[in-house]
Amino acid sequence: MKFAVTSKGDPTSNTLMQKVRTYLADFEMEYDEDKPDIVISIGGDGTLLYAFHRYKSRLSKTAFVGVHTGHLGFYADWVPSEIEKLVIAIAKTPYQIVEYPLLEVIIRYINGSREARYLALNECTVKSIEGSLVMDLEIKGQLFETFRGDGLCISTPSGSTAYNKALGGAILHPAIEAIQVAEMASINNRVFRTIGSPLILPNHHTCMLKPVNDVDFQITIDHLTLLHKDVKSIQCRVAAEKIRFARFRPFPFWRRVRDSFISG
Repeated sequence: MKFAVTSKGDPTSNTLMQKVRTYLADFEMEYDEDKPDIVISIGGDGTLLYAFHRYKSRLSKTAFVGVHTGHLGFYADWVPSEIEKLVIAIAKTPYQIVEYPLLEVIIRYINGSREARYLALNECTVKSIEGSLVMDLEIKGQLFETFRGDGLCISTPSGSTAYNKALGGAILHPAIEAIQVAEMASINNRVFRTIGSPLILPNHHTCMLKPVNDVDFQITIDHLTLLHKDVKSIQCRVAAEKIRFARFRPFPFWRRVRDSFISG
């Protein structure tokens, strides 16, 4: 089996990365940064997001496992004191594959000559560079509302515990193949009106955002921030691809939520 290791870059994570590489090499596993079967992410959730985007072209062939070296990582099952146990598990134990849904974002432009496609593990956010965001929100090709406010956040179930949660969105179990649309400070008065609640769309529903005015947009895909001009539409839906996590022991989602947000 081929493996790769990504590190947050701090001394603790780098030391663990070298240990993992050495230990797995002792088990005659091959280190391959280009075509790994398994990627060990050492750091935090940001490190795993980086690893996901680095290997997003290999999602059907590569599984991920996380080791958190700082605060509790939502995507990380292991802690530094368990590194030897993890290495033995990787080298000797068949692992279970757990798949999580992803968000597909397709941005189309006014000139019609190109489009950009992205995959997000957590979320996509859309904001206007100047002033309030004004967007027509269509669901399954039908106008649902004209949104006015600071921005919109479209998240995956696993990303529902991130920015979406801070916006008052629901926490979705990753077994639910859906995306969630949450508002950022919407304008609601006698003239302007939005639904004012998060929307959960199943995997056969497409959400389309269409600009009402000619402005530039700041669009984030997980940790990546992009400036887009001449945007015609932003299409969001559950992606055909999924991220695959390697599980060597049970770590139920709701326990993960409790440990991240409630348990001291």
